[in-house]
Amino acid sequence: MSSAQRFLIVDGYPKQSRDELQEAGMKLAWELYRDLLLAHLPDSEFDVLLPSDPGTGLPEGVGLEQYNGVIWTGCNLTIYHPDDQRVLRQIELARQSYEKGVPAFGSCWGIQIAVTAAGGEVRANPKGREMGVARKIHLTEQGSAHPMFLDKPRVFDGFISHVDEVTSLPRGARWLATNEFTRIQAVEVVHKKGVFWATQYHPEYNLHEMARLLVARTPKLLKEGFFESGQDAQNYVSDMETLARTPGRKDLRWRLGLDNHILDDRIRRTEFRNWIEQVVKP
Repeated sequence: MSSAQRFLIVDGYPKQSRDELQEAGMKLAWELYRDLLLAHLPDSEFDVLLPSDPGTGLPEGVGLEQYNGVIWTGCNLTIYHPDDQRVLRQIELARQSYEKGVPAFGSCWGIQIAVTAAGGEVRANPKGREMGVARKIHLTEQGSAHPMFLDKPRVFDGFISHVDEVTSLPRGARWLATNEFTRIQAVEVVHKKGVFWATQYHPEYNLHEMARLLVARTPKLLKEGFFESGQDAQNYVSDMETLARTPGRKDLRWRLGLDNHILDDRIRRTEFRNWIEQVVKP
């Protein structure tokens, strides 16, 4: 291995789901984190693992302990189905990361992996799907003093898409953020030799990518009552895409209820940047 810092990006989406995201015009989940990683560490190296694909594994001759960090993307699998080998492989990988002391960061599926691998619990959210923008996420007392949220507003919005939620934290976990819809929005899990910072919301998304995700999820969102019609969904996505291109549009910011907490890359990506600075580099 070279002297550059090296990361493993774990994208748990099955191939069919990855294809659906690309058909909607969205980047793959691992590509979003690749872009985020290189924005903060342009000289870093990374490998991509697709553990839902049969026969996949780490590059030949590379052990998990050789990575400076493991990054977990979102995923549309359900973690509390113990008969799904795709899920079991990912939980085991996270357990190995804890055992070997490799720091990890993840969002959405990442927080569910972080908690489950350390002995916590995840279940379906009885409120249903939290989609698009998670409103009024606020820091807990522990979160207000935690380095994950250095330079982050104490109340903020975040891009989000999930139907499951963390319901029980394992020993060694700190509950860092919450909102009215989802009780546990961010955690730190310290387990065995490792530490895992994770959010239920998506710091790696931007407005364009969320708009394309809405396109991919439109059939489900129509059934669940998020939009009255396909045209309603198209209009909403169009407003998001226009604002992504022209972020100064006051009318669209007002109509969509978005501000710099979610539109400004530096604010939105705070958690990941702090992981790099506070956990990986030291």
